[in-house]
Amino acid sequence: MAHATLKNSYKSLSDRLNLFPQGAPPSELLFRILEVLFTRDEAALVALLPIKPFNVAAAARVWKKPAAESQNILENLASRGMLLDMEIHGEQIFVLPPPMAGFFEFSMMRMGNTYDQKLLAELYYQYLNVEEDFVKNLFAGGETQLGRTFVNEQAIAGDNTLTVMDYERASEVIRTASHMGIGSCYCRHKMQHLHKACDAPMDICMTFSGTAQSLIKHGIARQVDAKEGMDLLDQAMQHNLVQFGENVQSKVAFICNCCGCCCEAMLAAKRFAVLNPIATTNFLPEVSANSCNGCGKCVAACPVEAMGLVSACDPHKPKRRKARLDESLCLGCGVCARACPDASIKLKARKQRVITPVTTAHRAVLMAIERGKLQNLIFDNQAQANHRAMAAILGVILKLPPVKQIMASKQMKSRYLEYLMAPRDFVHLEH
Repeated sequence: MAHATLKNSYKSLSDRLNLFPQGAPPSELLFRILEVLFTRDEAALVALLPIKPFNVAAAARVWKKPAAESQNILENLASRGMLLDMEIHGEQIFVLPPPMAGFFEFSMMRMGNTYDQKLLAELYYQYLNVEEDFVKNLFAGGETQLGRTFVNEQAIAGDNTLTVMDYERASEVIRTASHMGIGSCYCRHKMQHLHKACDAPMDICMTFSGTAQSLIKHGIARQVDAKEGMDLLDQAMQHNLVQFGENVQSKVAFICNCCGCCCEAMLAAKRFAVLNPIATTNFLPEVSANSCNGCGKCVAACPVEAMGLVSACDPHKPKRRKARLDESLCLGCGVCARACPDASIKLKARKQRVITPVTTAHRAVLMAIERGKLQNLIFDNQAQANHRAMAAILGVILKLPPVKQIMASKQMKSRYLEYLMAPRDFVHLEH
């Protein structure tokens, strides 16, 4: 009975988390994770918070608590990475991040005694790597993905035939971010507690701008400047790590430096490859059959097992092998090209460009439409109606391709939305 009561006490928080486009499928493991991260009282309060960013007054109103008490609760949650807080136009604004990329990672980014991190590591591993429903829902729940691959810039250096946009470069994110924070890699930290971690750098998880501002403030990440950020990026590339970051062009919130053995994104790419769980770059490696000597270094470097060795079909050297790419699995990261000692692998442009959402709002709307959760973004019952936020969301919807607009309209079942999307008749010139 006590266990059932405990489970029920976190159900409302689980329901709140599932308002996010990426969601968190409820299970016994999720309730145990939430029990570690939140007290029972905190879970009940957080379940009432709005999806959209909010201030202290909004939290106090939905909680029916004095502003001073509400602020103390909010700041305590933010100090542990369960909320993000930042200053916008001189006002303190809070937001509840999703579980991933969000407070799951933040709970492991700071080494310390805030939580029982060994217990969390074990629970996260079971929830993400054994049950699989959460990871499959997160990375393969729709066409628009949470994260994307950044091209390895050392692999394209000096190649004037490739056009690389600024937003495709991790270095550009580092150079232009208002804040940059570094924390422990959630994935390798988790695997370390399970005695499964590799020897790739640990202190290399990158956050930017508002997210970094909050994590730095509370000591979850340490602040670094652009120079140190570039040094860390170079270190990651030296270890053949893949840069996996937020799937947006503007104001990227995070870039993880991922290995193929520990990192959830790379593991998901291998387990659910047919569902394309990670947005690829606009490039593909091309192997020179004549110069490839079959050393296998590209195969070892590939984090998603897209590169393999096959017979070179050389009648004079029957044992000779060569590398072969499975394009359906390839992320286009370019790690294989950099690892090739004979420069037998070059990157080429994909035939069809990969479209990257412009902003976080744009990506969230696309993900919500594809996952049947658009109504959660527009009609947030936890807070008073915010016409500016609704206008922003509708503005994104109206710029979507017609097929996506139709999907949005069916989800909303709103005559108002259908009216906005309908083509307007132009007045004839003769009139």
